[in-house]
Amino acid sequence: MSKTRGVDRPGQRKLAGITTFTASAIAVADMVGIGVFTSLGFQVSDITSAFSVIMLWIVGGVVALCGALSYGELAAALPRSGGEYNFLSRVYHPAVGFMAGWLSMTVGFSAPIALAAIAFGAYFNGVVPGLASPLMLGLGVVWLISLVHLTGLRHSSQFQNISTVLKVLLIVAFIVAGFVYGTPQPISFAPSSVDLTHITGAPFAIGLVFVMYSYSGWNAQTYIMGEIRDPQHTVPRSLFIATFIVLLLYLGLNTLFLYTTPMEKMAGQVEVALVAGTHIFGKTGGQIVGALICAGLISTISAMTWIGPRVTKVMGEDVALFAIFARETKNGAPAAAIALQLFIVTAMILTQSFEHVLNYIQFSLTLSSFLTVSGVMVLRRNQPELARPYRTWGYPFTPLIFLAVTAFMMAYLLVERPVQSFAGLATLMAGLAIYFFSQWRNAEPLKE
Repeated sequence: MSKTRGVDRPGQRKLAGITTFTASAIAVADMVGIGVFTSLGFQVSDITSAFSVIMLWIVGGVVALCGALSYGELAAALPRSGGEYNFLSRVYHPAVGFMAGWLSMTVGFSAPIALAAIAFGAYFNGVVPGLASPLMLGLGVVWLISLVHLTGLRHSSQFQNISTVLKVLLIVAFIVAGFVYGTPQPISFAPSSVDLTHITGAPFAIGLVFVMYSYSGWNAQTYIMGEIRDPQHTVPRSLFIATFIVLLLYLGLNTLFLYTTPMEKMAGQVEVALVAGTHIFGKTGGQIVGALICAGLISTISAMTWIGPRVTKVMGEDVALFAIFARETKNGAPAAAIALQLFIVTAMILTQSFEHVLNYIQFSLTLSSFLTVSGVMVLRRNQPELARPYRTWGYPFTPLIFLAVTAFMMAYLLVERPVQSFAGLATLMAGLAIYFFSQWRNAEPLKE
């Protein structure tokens, strides 16, 4: 096994130049995918109060902020790329970290990329009909973006910054234009006596599960800390900035949809943004929203194409079995790790298996986040003298809020999707088996 655990390689330090702006852009791009454009239709089917619906997105944003603030402390205390792989390995045991890393290496990023790619193809077909099938368009965008990231860190940063800024500007322009040209609906955003029933009811709790999925990705920077300038200060700062920006964007979009479009038209609709866009702007509204989503999905795919292979790369530095994935090109791109992820994504798109994978990894991903935030408390107890350039604001309430909500989400998933949840746990167990196999193959154990 490599003896580099706990530190990044010298070559990484030379390349460490990602600024707070780019680090924040990666997380914003990772979060703002297809979820925010589809969730509202299911929420208004059971929650008919605009105030309660908006509170759903506020609560989700606050929980995501609690997670971001908690991850910030771990990032400052344990600055290394790899996200949960790094944190769980050093807080608990390398075997625990390896299971989380195995999930990221195989399907944790590949399945969301495949879903985003097919969604891109479907929406692009709506904007430019007949150009190509959604499948071929999805494959094309994934391969092109992967080629950009193979050129190295500099081009990756430029592409990510441009695509994310374009996404945010288009969303803001859509929100402003919607309020200017949209027709106000006879609804009130002020709280009423019925809202207490909505907020304490089962539909609100269930809706929160899907809202949290829309916020997922707020921890993106922790996967690439070895490439970030001054990560002990930059990562905690960018975690908060990115999550707060997305909270504002989500509030703006959902307020616009509710303000301009009748609830009965959106209720039960998957493509709620297309419904709202058509209602606001007429026949061209669908094409406007389709173009907006396409532009946004490019930056989302780019962010996950960037960060996913970095987990594989760090695992390759530690585990001899995966050593080939630790290799970099002269421009600092982990070419083998990017190629592996591209192969998995391509296979998922061609077999249309990504939706099934997404269903069964939700529990495992939530469990990884739960253990990581719990690690803030564990590390404070076990290593009180450890240098912490940043400490979680509002501790211990901040992590406890996140843990309470994620515990509810895991309980919900176990009850509602037991087969998929246990399949996700089986994936983690497969990672554990591979970890012990790698230990058996090499006499030197992983360093804790």
